[in-house]
Amino acid sequence: MTIEEFEALPSSFIVREVYLRIKRRGFRAERIIVVTTLVDAKRYTVEKLTLLYGLRWSAAEVNLRYVKTTLKMEMLTSKTPVMVRKEIWTHLLAYTLLRTIMWQAVSSSKNTVFQLSFQSTRQQFNLLLTLLATTGKRQQRQWRQLLLEQVATNLLTIRPDRSEQASFETQTETVSSDAGTSLCLES
Repeated sequence: MTIEEFEALPSSFIVREVYLRIKRRGFRAERIIVVTTLVDAKRYTVEKLTLLYGLRWSAAEVNLRYVKTTLKMEMLTSKTPVMVRKEIWTHLLAYTLLRTIMWQAVSSSKNTVFQLSFQSTRQQFNLLLTLLATTGKRQQRQWRQLLLEQVATNLLTIRPDRSEQASFETQTETVSSDAGTSLCLES
């Protein structure tokens, strides 16, 4: 952020605190505070914010594992800082390409992108990569459509005891503070 951008920010703003008590199998319950600028409690209910926080876990932690493991980034092979950065950007580009394919696949499916297998998407893409690169435009469209159909049908196996997702149990209580409306979330 530049100095000009920083100085253009307001000197204060209203925030909302949401208290979450997270229970995960095998761990003690943990209490965290989420601070958000989504202050409209009717539009952004505690339940919606709780769901959003749960998705944050998937987006940040689980997807980072996909980049590292599924795209074989546990060990970088580059020796210089410049090449390490290029290698990381290449992996992130591949990740973005695969996630884009997954989003396109669900646009014509009854499933959601969270039900699709990232690893299967990578495998299907790798199988068709040479065909996509070496055929004419009309054939490429057909291969692309086949890829999207295949990706849309490769669903994750439901494993209820997985450790990635924390369970959120909610009860709400509204209190006031100087920072705006605070919603306490306890179970």
